[in-house]
Amino acid sequence: MSLPAFFSRLFSSHSTGHRSDNGLDTHQLNNDKANRALTKLSNRKPLKPKPTKPKWRYYLLQFFITLTLILSAVWLLMAIWYQFGGHSVLTWLITLTVIGLLAALLAMRLWSSMTEKLICRLAGSRKINSKKISLKTVSKILIATYTALWLIGLGWFFSIEAQQERDWMPEVAERVTYTRDASNPDLITLTNVRNFDWHTDTEATERWETRTIDMSKLSGVDITNSYWMGPLIAHTLVSFRFEEERPLAFSFEIRKENGESFSALAGFFRRFELSLIAAEERDIIYTRSNARGEQVYLFPISNLQQHEVRALFESYLTAADELNAKPAWYNTLTSNCTNIIFYMARLVSDDRLPWDYRIWVSGWLPNYLHDAGMLDTNPDKSGQPWSMDTWYERTHINPKVNGFDPKFPKDNPVADNDNAIHNSDFSMQIRQGIPIPPLDDAKK
Repeated sequence: MSLPAFFSRLFSSHSTGHRSDNGLDTHQLNNDKANRALTKLSNRKPLKPKPTKPKWRYYLLQFFITLTLILSAVWLLMAIWYQFGGHSVLTWLITLTVIGLLAALLAMRLWSSMTEKLICRLAGSRKINSKKISLKTVSKILIATYTALWLIGLGWFFSIEAQQERDWMPEVAERVTYTRDASNPDLITLTNVRNFDWHTDTEATERWETRTIDMSKLSGVDITNSYWMGPLIAHTLVSFRFEEERPLAFSFEIRKENGESFSALAGFFRRFELSLIAAEERDIIYTRSNARGEQVYLFPISNLQQHEVRALFESYLTAADELNAKPAWYNTLTSNCTNIIFYMARLVSDDRLPWDYRIWVSGWLPNYLHDAGMLDTNPDKSGQPWSMDTWYERTHINPKVNGFDPKFPKDNPVADNDNAIHNSDFSMQIRQGIPIPPLDDAKK
């Protein structure tokens, strides 16, 4: 072999790589294997993509959507039931329609999920997508139908107007009105002041009276809490004290129709009109402490000036004007016997009364007043401050009026002098053992 041929063969083996025993080089073998592998991959069926699991945000969104649908349906159905009653054909028709729509939506959701899993195993992705589109379309139609029905119900609910003329129960049949003396604006003559003789919790001798008060003689305010449903729920009344005159009580109450009973739940659904009652304490407190057996407590409010008491009294007169001009609905949460008083008191107290959750938990109103500095911490000036336990013990009305006779001393309903004396006796009796604070103006 010549020298040029030897070097040519040597360089050729380095540049082309090693050859196999059958004379084929290694590079060529590797290319053949790669080509065969690609051919197999091209003939193999495509792999199905693994379904991605929804994230926690998806489940949270679904939960809130479901909760919203259920709560909105419950609200609408309860409004229908409290307005039309369980015997109305309309009540049952709307109930079945709403339940049917929600049941269909739920069934669509469950069926869609189960169907997708089954189709993922048996069919291709194109069929799954077409199935999804059809299910989504039906779901949108159902949701749109339910939304339209609910919005119609919402509009109907807020179109319900309170009424002045119904078959009212005797104790709320009349509305308090008033006139001012032309020569002395402090002299207010109130008509339809209630002064019933209560024999039982439902039977009473009716008496509506006219009474004239002098606002310049206002001497203080008392808050009365009457517990009838455990320690959290109480009815709140406000009594205005006068110099040398018996107190006058005001109470925001539901205006019940004959045969109607109170329901806290129904109070959310425009079932009861709101009523303002001006009454003698011998009537409106006695019926709770004695006739009904509720636990009643009276708290004298401290650290008040006369202009604040006058402004609060004026706010009651304004409320009477507004209710006489246009009746309003009672609402268990927003317009009840306690928080209406709080709204008025904040207007005249220069925001000395802070917002607090106890405004909506009426049974804890005395504790709130104590913490806000509206109850004297040392009312009897003994040096020993009163705790709330002491306040509740001293202000408990029931033991003080346990044997009180609600009837007038003489069997004469027009004996005004006996009437006034008997009313004053009750007012003095419920304040036994309670130091009555003077107004801050009177201390100077």
